[in-house]
Amino acid sequence: MRLTGSPTVAAAALALGLVAAPLPAKAQLLDYDAMSSEERAAFGNAVRAYLMDNPEVIAEVIERLQETREADERARDSAAVSQYLGALYDTEYAYVGGNPDGDVTIVEFLDYRCGFCKRAHPEVITALEEDPDIRLIVKEFPILGPDSVVAGRMAMAANRIDPELYATLNDELMSFQGDLTETMAYRIAGVVGYDIADLKALAGSEEIEAQIERNYMLAEALGIRGTPTFIVGTEIVRGAVAANELLAMAARQREEHAAAN
Repeated sequence: MRLTGSPTVAAAALALGLVAAPLPAKAQLLDYDAMSSEERAAFGNAVRAYLMDNPEVIAEVIERLQETREADERARDSAAVSQYLGALYDTEYAYVGGNPDGDVTIVEFLDYRCGFCKRAHPEVITALEEDPDIRLIVKEFPILGPDSVVAGRMAMAANRIDPELYATLNDELMSFQGDLTETMAYRIAGVVGYDIADLKALAGSEEIEAQIERNYMLAEALGIRGTPTFIVGTEIVRGAVAANELLAMAARQREEHAAAN
């Protein structure tokens, strides 16, 4: 059966399978727009009667629609990641943790004032400890106000000055549960071992400002609007995830790579 006319009516008829018995050839094409008001009413009544008798079909259609939308989103994410892979894996201004030569890369967009980032942080550490072949790339993505921007610029500058201390700084900033103001962020950096004057000078530079802007543009191109966001291979996961989920994603990437080769 093929329906023309209203796309909503056509979709409903096709999705619900309202006509179970084979139709004669001349009835294979139903033009809703050409129906009389009486025919439309009858058709509408048939649709309603079918749904009333088979309400489970509605749930099936909604589930299928959700699956289709998720598949479309995954396809868009995969295409975007492939297009911007060079920028994602650019580590000139991004911290590299885990195994720098790992066979799977996780890119994390984070904000140091984000509660969900703080919740995900120990999960990321656990994943790196349990899988020694994961490389982590951190992208500073401060989106939660002026203090977030200060912390993000400071962290990026810290990585440029002394990447050996960055992991400790990152851990301390993520572990801090109070109000991470500019004063507190720099106080933490000083305790970690950074020279505050040097750090402030670089953090306030046009160099760091330009790189933060690049991160914003990269996030926009990838459809990233919140933190944390993780990219594993060509998968984008928006929101906090558990260590076992990150490990499962890493395993899938290895399987897909092996299958492709």
